[in-house]
Amino acid sequence: MIPFLSGPLPEAVNSAVSLLVAFALGTLIGAERQYRQRTAGLRTNVLVAVGAAAFVDLGMRLEGSRGAVSTVAYVISGVGFLGAGVIMKEGMNVRGLNTAATLWCSAAVGAFAGADLPLEAAFVTAAVLAGNTLLRPLVNAINRAPIDESQTEATYEVQVTVQAEAAGPTRDLLVERLEAAQYPVGGIEVVERGEGTVEVVATLVATAVAGAELDAVVAALARMPGIEHATWSVQTAD
Repeated sequence: MIPFLSGPLPEAVNSAVSLLVAFALGTLIGAERQYRQRTAGLRTNVLVAVGAAAFVDLGMRLEGSRGAVSTVAYVISGVGFLGAGVIMKEGMNVRGLNTAATLWCSAAVGAFAGADLPLEAAFVTAAVLAGNTLLRPLVNAINRAPIDESQTEATYEVQVTVQAEAAGPTRDLLVERLEAAQYPVGGIEVVERGEGTVEVVATLVATAVAGAELDAVVAALARMPGIEHATWSVQTAD
């Protein structure tokens, strides 16, 4: 008997159909990624979808639905490690998150196909393609919109540069001016900048401020005797 026909033929055909569905749907997702020249393109998404389908189908063949469920859990964690490999951090910027998420979704498509749920696999594929294509104009419009700083959750800092001997009085002055502007200080520190110069940094309690108000406070501080430089910065929350 031919080895690959040793099992029941209907099950072998069913496995083949599951893999073909995963291959076709993974191709749709991967083609869009390849077109946009992403790190994980056509072949990677197809292989992830087919691999997930193969493992889930194997689990079902061996232990039924219980085997499929336990296999899906391993597929999820395994693809998570694979997705981590395409995420890169460059300074304060993180790249590859969308590519990693797409790989995860390709695995979900393959898992549905391997579990003999081709229609659901097609629905997930359509959702992934919509997320990566139809939502792009909305993302671009949001990114181009001016930021209303009063509506953002962020950490605000005011930095004043002075000579080291003036650090104490400057710290008191900075707290006084900020609290007079209704911006209480959550913390303050003195950072050495070399050659007798220090930077007094005040972190605000407020999670949102009016930029014009902080500009006015900083401008007033910059005009004070002994203050070499004054500015403020914001770091948005994740």
